[in-house]
Amino acid sequence: MNSHFSLAPTRGSPIYQPSAGNLAVSVPVVPFDENNARVLEIFGQHRELVSLPVVEHDRPIGLISRHIFMSQMSKPYHRELYERKSCIAFMDKDPLIVDVATPIETLGALAVASGDKTLADGFLIVEQGRLVGLGSGLALMRELVSLQVEKNRQVMQSIDYASVIQRAMLSTSRGAMSAALADACLVWEPRDVVGGDFYHFEQHADGWFAAVADCTGHGVPGAFLTLIASSCLKQAIEQCGPRDPARLMGEVNRAMKRVLGQHAGAGKPSESDDGMDTCFFWYHADSRSLTTANAKMSLFLLEPGSDTVQTVDGERVGLGYVDTGDDMTWSSRTIVLAQAAMILVCSDGVIDQIGGPRHIAFGKQRLRQALLAHRGLPMAELGRELMATYSSYQAQQRRRDDVTFFGCRLDATSTGHSEQPR
Repeated sequence: MNSHFSLAPTRGSPIYQPSAGNLAVSVPVVPFDENNARVLEIFGQHRELVSLPVVEHDRPIGLISRHIFMSQMSKPYHRELYERKSCIAFMDKDPLIVDVATPIETLGALAVASGDKTLADGFLIVEQGRLVGLGSGLALMRELVSLQVEKNRQVMQSIDYASVIQRAMLSTSRGAMSAALADACLVWEPRDVVGGDFYHFEQHADGWFAAVADCTGHGVPGAFLTLIASSCLKQAIEQCGPRDPARLMGEVNRAMKRVLGQHAGAGKPSESDDGMDTCFFWYHADSRSLTTANAKMSLFLLEPGSDTVQTVDGERVGLGYVDTGDDMTWSSRTIVLAQAAMILVCSDGVIDQIGGPRHIAFGKQRLRQALLAHRGLPMAELGRELMATYSSYQAQQRRRDDVTFFGCRLDATSTGHSEQPR
């Protein structure tokens, strides 16, 4: 038995859309062989009538515009010349004619394509070729606006609920971080209602693991990708444990490429080329050592008494992309840190933000300077100061990307009062 199926997505139920029939207004009509004196009489009796349909056996053949007709008839001798002649003399022989079932959005496109006359004089609505009524450009515009408002409302309801889901996904990590680290800050600010950044944190008997990730895009596409990437990371930690960040990156890379079908040279091009830049790091409490792996995302370290912020950059290859091979390996670097050393990781929404008097990127150097300037503050306050510096630099410039940064001061006993994401 032959079975046929398609991987192509099917369309869901469309939002209810009114049709041209909703705009049809019953108006007087004139037969094609009626004279202009009768047209003048009808326009005089119906001051609100913008246009007058012309029919032949109940089928519309044209439309007479009040404005054009009255302008012509008011010219010297035109009334005497044309009053007894057929009304087709001033008739638009090519008006827009649409079926009652024509969707409003399609009708809007047809009206724009037919030119200004349709919006000014209206259009004819038919059913099986017979005239049903006249539609006005103003009524069409109102219906289009109403339809767009309803669509926007439904879309925003969906996005708002997606934000609830995304924040719920991050809440476990937020709670674990608050329980494990007394002096920490965590800022998560999507550019839109939802975003393409995420973080992950979990505590273990001998230390803790954290990740900050920036997925391709922002808004709804970015948020959807965070669900995939976060799931791949959690599965990799279950399989491999949290203590080898570089190995975890390899596992997550392969898992994301598999889920998204992103493999170069597989016979046909991939439908997408998405992935993430990220930093995975494991802190071993007894040895006070930090093991970090970096994929296009830097980690910043500030030791007590030091006037230099150390930057750990790692590989310039992101996870999951078509051009990132299945066998790509990232390197881990282990650093023994002094008590009260500070760690900071942020997404490129901070680094790449345009601002300042020269309209250039915020950059790593300004971040390092801000970290040094506020090093004496508790991490929660330091986080607020960093965001204030960032916002001041951004000024009136548009936010370019989602913003996430995580910071902590090591070896403090948890009090459960670390900074919460915004």
